[in-house]
Amino acid sequence: MPGTVYFDLETQRSFNDVGGVANLSKMSVSVGCSYCTESGQYRIYPEDELEDLVRLLTQAELVVGYNHLHFDYGVLQGYTVLDLGSQTANLDLMVDLKEHIGRRIGLDKVASATLGTGKTAVGMDALKWWREHKMTGSNEPLMKIAEYCAYDVKVTKCVHEYGQEHGHVMYDDGSGNEQIVPVKW
Repeated sequence: MPGTVYFDLETQRSFNDVGGVANLSKMSVSVGCSYCTESGQYRIYPEDELEDLVRLLTQAELVVGYNHLHFDYGVLQGYTVLDLGSQTANLDLMVDLKEHIGRRIGLDKVASATLGTGKTAVGMDALKWWREHKMTGSNEPLMKIAEYCAYDVKVTKCVHEYGQEHGHVMYDDGSGNEQIVPVKW
């Protein structure tokens, strides 16, 4: 068993490109990334290696992500016949936090308040880099996507570990105030 696995992925297409959230599996993955506690290693998955990511997720003792139950798994469904949500043990930090505060909150707002550091980019940047890669054939934009995705995995891991250690995380409520959310992770 690979212990706890943190993961994230970036897509080739936006919601608008595929006709909305009902078509997540059509968004296609540009890059996926995982961190496995057993090996202590990050791994990057190009589209042709997503079967390895699916295998890792289904073997994990716990999969931790940020909005992975409603987004990442939906996108990955285009690459597997498995129902990932029912065949994996999951802790979706966004879902858990939404239950406590009554609304969805972005990873950047939680990470900035809890860790003092936020994300390095946004999903639209990853889409722009993917288009640049497809247009030029250069691997440099792919490396930018991989770095961004790996950093999001690291931030998710750090937020989770902070919550485990301290019994709470924080978020910026949008008015410049930090709110504390108790968690049992």
